[in-house]
Amino acid sequence: MKITSPIVGEVDVSADRIIDFPAGLPGFEACRQFTLLHSEGNDAPKLFVLQCLDDPEVAFTVTPPDIVGLNYEFTLTDDEVANLQLGNADDASVLLIVSRGEPGASPVRANVMAPLVVNTATRRGVQKIIGKVDTSVTLKAVA
Repeated sequence: MKITSPIVGEVDVSADRIIDFPAGLPGFEACRQFTLLHSEGNDAPKLFVLQCLDDPEVAFTVTPPDIVGLNYEFTLTDDEVANLQLGNADDASVLLIVSRGEPGASPVRANVMAPLVVNTATRRGVQKIIGKVDTSVTLKAVA
């Protein structure tokens, strides 16, 4: 499948690189198929583009939480586990949507209250909306 992304240009996406978000993302419910892209030649990227395949104008910058010095612990509901078709916790990968901060503030802001969880085995994802502060989020030193 070929798409034209306003961020990375024309990209050919193979079927094994498509991540399905069955419910879409909050505010983008019609956007259900995505792929992760990164800069060519970058073998250890810190930031990725979560590019929507349903609407190429929709793309999010994402990063693993450890890149911004966070360690996450939260519980998925039975429905979220079922939507992910998650049989093994080791197959779960967490990503944070990041955006540029306001001038004079932090250069990058991460949405820690709505992480993306992707089952790397089934390539299915959900956005976990965390409504309570009882989730364990700890900072760690980043080299």
